[in-house]
Amino acid sequence: MTPRITHFWRLYRWGRILARHGALRGIENDRNAPMTVKRLCRLARFGTRQPAEPDYAGAFQEIGPAAIKLGQALATRPDLVGEGPARNLLLLQDSLPPVPFADIRTRIESSFGRPIGEVYASIEEEPVGAASIAQVHRAVTRDGRAVAVKVLRPGIREQFSRDVETYEWAAAHLEAFGAEAARLRPRAVIANLKRWTLREFDLRREAASASELADVMEGIEGYRVPDIDWDRTAGSVLTLEWIDGIKMSQVEALRAAGHDMPALARRLVLTFLTQAISAGFFHADMHQGNLFVKGTPEAPEIVAIDFGIMGRINRQARLWLAEILYGLTTGNYRRVAEIHFEAQYVPSYHTVEEFATALRAVGEPMRGKPVSELSVGAMLDGLFAITRDFDMQVQPHLLLLQKTMVMVEGLATALDPQINMWDVASPFVKEWLRDELGPEAKIADRLREDLNLLMRLPDLVRRIEEKFPPKGGAPEQAPLPEVELVWDRMMARRREGTRWPAYAASVIAGGLATWGVLAWMHWG
Repeated sequence: MTPRITHFWRLYRWGRILARHGALRGIENDRNAPMTVKRLCRLARFGTRQPAEPDYAGAFQEIGPAAIKLGQALATRPDLVGEGPARNLLLLQDSLPPVPFADIRTRIESSFGRPIGEVYASIEEEPVGAASIAQVHRAVTRDGRAVAVKVLRPGIREQFSRDVETYEWAAAHLEAFGAEAARLRPRAVIANLKRWTLREFDLRREAASASELADVMEGIEGYRVPDIDWDRTAGSVLTLEWIDGIKMSQVEALRAAGHDMPALARRLVLTFLTQAISAGFFHADMHQGNLFVKGTPEAPEIVAIDFGIMGRINRQARLWLAEILYGLTTGNYRRVAEIHFEAQYVPSYHTVEEFATALRAVGEPMRGKPVSELSVGAMLDGLFAITRDFDMQVQPHLLLLQKTMVMVEGLATALDPQINMWDVASPFVKEWLRDELGPEAKIADRLREDLNLLMRLPDLVRRIEEKFPPKGGAPEQAPLPEVELVWDRMMARRREGTRWPAYAASVIAGGLATWGVLAWMHWG
């Protein structure tokens, strides 16, 4: 177990970095921050020069890989860090200086147990990308296929484990302050961060996620996942099809190639909705560097890469989510409020009517506005603003979805500044809800449940027979006369108030006398 002094030292060192980037000022000015935390912030920034404008992204970048992942998670939490810091953290680039190729070669050879020349015909020493957890090299297989090779940074797992242990320690102490700190559930935030990131350390899991997403999106026009080279994939190395395309961040290049930008933006939004709402399994790291556009302007194709962070939502949560989105777009705030109570997002001591009114205050200002003023991010910020008034705890399972929604909106707006996210999402959500909640769907669900029950009946009968087996071939025992037991009479007397010790003594004395008579008859 890490000593407390080590946690203190790490937090102090990170605090100094945050202070140099002006990132502690917001905590000191937050009226909801515990006073002890404010004092620690003042101690950390003592003697430092702070810029006029805080640079949260730069601070997390300087602290290291685990902080980069934490910053990406906090970008979805304007309720926790504030709207300004959340927007700034969206600029956080998950990139670090590359690891020397000699270390990469050693990692590949140890993963496959043979020289790198037997795995790839050639591999470029200069990486095409270097992120906080892994870096990517272009290579050619021995059968002539161009591939991308993703390799974990040496020592990254150990470094992340050390840092996240201190995050857990700090979150536990912060939550112990109670009140607002407990409502925001910092321990749950760190637990989700840890779970998401640990999955990224096993590249076979990433390969499996890519394969599953390919199955989910099979048949969806204009979206593709690269093929996985399973023979050249291990825990620390992932090999997949090389993608030659235009990065979605290169808007001018896409326009010069003749692509229909509004159509691309619309397709991006619909593919995300298909994954998140229809399938409940979605790419949760949809920043500009992870999406490419291939094909001709007449038949463009969006290709996604980097499947280390994936989101999953069960069917009931997707139904609630779809109804919430549709209710906000149509102004049915009463139904949106009811869903929050059904999902137990809002404690039952509040009223549906009051919550519906608060939701109206969020939704109505956006209705009837010009397209350029509509924003999913603004809607999320508004929803976060009312969570405190209604004692709503953070829902960790929705953090990835919130983060991805903001990312998708940013990408779509960059492609087409005039896109109306609500207009694109509303018909899709309405159709999906009809399919899932319409009369046909309810009948199909009931038939499926009843059929499953019928299928389970034979097993139920077998278990009943095991509990109550049939009678054997021996004849039944004839009824036996009832005999009153001594202890039964003792208990009856006790219930009647008789002192049982005296009764027990008389029984013993009677037994001894009877034994004496029998002995005299036998020996006399």
